[in-house]
Amino acid sequence: MVRRAHGRAPLVAEGVFRVVALTCAAFVLVVMAGLFVVLLVRSHLSIHRFGWGFLWSDAWDPVRDHFGAASSIFGTVASTAIAMVIAVPLSLVIALFLVEIAPPRLARELLAGIPSIIYGMWGLFVLAPLMATHVQPAMQKVFGTFPLFSGPPMGIGVLTAGLVLALMVLPFITAVARDVFALVPPVMKEAGYGLGATTWEVTRKVTIGYGMKGLVGGVFLGLGRAIGETMAVTFVIGNDHRIAASLFASGNSIASTLANEFTEASEPVYLSALVELGLILFVVTLVIQVLAQLWLNRLGRLAGNRS
Repeated sequence: MVRRAHGRAPLVAEGVFRVVALTCAAFVLVVMAGLFVVLLVRSHLSIHRFGWGFLWSDAWDPVRDHFGAASSIFGTVASTAIAMVIAVPLSLVIALFLVEIAPPRLARELLAGIPSIIYGMWGLFVLAPLMATHVQPAMQKVFGTFPLFSGPPMGIGVLTAGLVLALMVLPFITAVARDVFALVPPVMKEAGYGLGATTWEVTRKVTIGYGMKGLVGGVFLGLGRAIGETMAVTFVIGNDHRIAASLFASGNSIASTLANEFTEASEPVYLSALVELGLILFVVTLVIQVLAQLWLNRLGRLAGNRS
């Protein structure tokens, strides 16, 4: 009888663990569904009034109750794209440096976290004046009247917001890439060197090839962080509802619009339009996470087929 009791204990523990795990997973799904329903209900007035035109209208007039999300979507996409174009290559290089060259102590110190509001204050008081007095005038001299770099060098704007976001997501992508590259079995590198490969060839074909799946996950993690960032972008983007061809021009993002105007929205249509912006941000973030998971699953299947 004692042996039977001991034999059943692991089965009972496994059953309890499975129930708890399923409950937690279901709870997360219920919370996400609840958030979606609340946002959808609260934005019903805006959806009913503006329809699909809300997505591509750049009007934002609280006095006349006429709203559109195009300028906020454009600012979000533009600043995030700038951030990822800068941060992804730098993160890859830094992660490889930390794994292949830097001593362990230096690697730990370089990945120390910094509060996001500090990035925003640094961007406003240090980076923006530097951009206005040195960087933007120099870029205009190089590129001339090219539309992307036209307009007065004000310092704040979409380009500055993208640079600040790049600095913010850099540690996240670097940390994930570093952890993945550190998991590469040393025997694989030694085999590469044994076949006569150079350090660059081993790094490119073995280290990066082995960690590509995790690197993509880190990129999507940084992308989700950049899209939803609020305070740092609010400090430096200019908070102007417009779509401009120049990266030097001020703009806004979905998150900065919510942070600046949510407490000022007194009219029902105004508040509903802001909630619809939140709904758009929620859906976009969810889609990014789903696409990231699908991409990772595809890479996993390809790796399994190769093996």
